[in-house]
Amino acid sequence: MRPTIYTTADGSTIEITRRGYIVDMHVRNAAGRTVATVEMNDDDASALVADLRATL
Repeated sequence: MRPTIYTTADGSTIEITRRGYIVDMHVRNAAGRTVATVEMNDDDASALVADLRATL
């Protein structure tokens, strides 16, 4: 699947890719360096994205 990419105010990015019931997230800082990679289930990822949308 194609990733969804969110950009924060400071230029960091959060790339989200769904893989079945699992969601992969790749977080990069504004310079493009990887800060974190996370794998979580659908429900947890949906809750996190909802919080991000409310914050960004």
